[in-house]
Amino acid sequence: MMLEGKTALITGGRGGIGRAIAARFLREGARVYAADLTPEGSLAAHDEDGSIFLKLDVTRESDAIAAMEQVAGEVGQLDILVNAAGIEIEKTIEDTSLEEWNLSFAVNATGTFLTSKYALPLLRKAAATGRTASVINFGSYDGFIADPGLAAYCATKGAVHALTRAMACDHGPEGIRVNAICPGYVDTPMLQSFFTGEGSGGDGKTIDQLQQAVRDVHPTRTYGTPEDIANLVNWLASDEARYASGQLWVLDGGLSAQVQQMKL
Repeated sequence: MMLEGKTALITGGRGGIGRAIAARFLREGARVYAADLTPEGSLAAHDEDGSIFLKLDVTRESDAIAAMEQVAGEVGQLDILVNAAGIEIEKTIEDTSLEEWNLSFAVNATGTFLTSKYALPLLRKAAATGRTASVINFGSYDGFIADPGLAAYCATKGAVHALTRAMACDHGPEGIRVNAICPGYVDTPMLQSFFTGEGSGGDGKTIDQLQQAVRDVHPTRTYGTPEDIANLVNWLASDEARYASGQLWVLDGGLSAQVQQMKL
């Protein structure tokens, strides 16, 4: 098992991608803390997976401190931090309120900052024992290019990309690797809400038609699953990835590799 004996904390751990990562980590032998606002998260009907629920609002500094204190008290160190919590607001900047803008940055960028900041002492303890300590942030292909109507989201993911590189440079000498996963379209509750939101550009199409249109624009003719993301996260968390740090790992079915599709 690739993560046997390791301890991981996943923010957004009860969401679609977070649950898939937790399930994979558990199969690989890790002790997993699933940090989220509620035990149900965005998948209320999902069964318990064996992870340890930890209540965490990533926008609150006191919550980040308390979460790391709990891990310190129960385990003493942390090998893996996955910053998967995130929100998406589907608006242009003209339609985005200052409150919505600030909330987007609070969850997606500041949340990554806070949990990483207070996890560092625990990550250093793991690294000091000769283990590989790993932080995996969640950026997006929207941090490189942009979907229409996602201005604040795109801005936050660009911030996470820059923060990831900075953290990798600052903490690599301490034995802590830092990378970012940059997904494209992944079948999660967030994606399904996008199909019905203002940013989708639906033009009166049915949900099925929109979903098929999104699949067809990919070179692989499909969008991803949470398990696809979990596979890459698992590798980056493992000792096999000991030389991987400071990188933005795009996982988007080839979407960003092609020029924009011509509209006839």
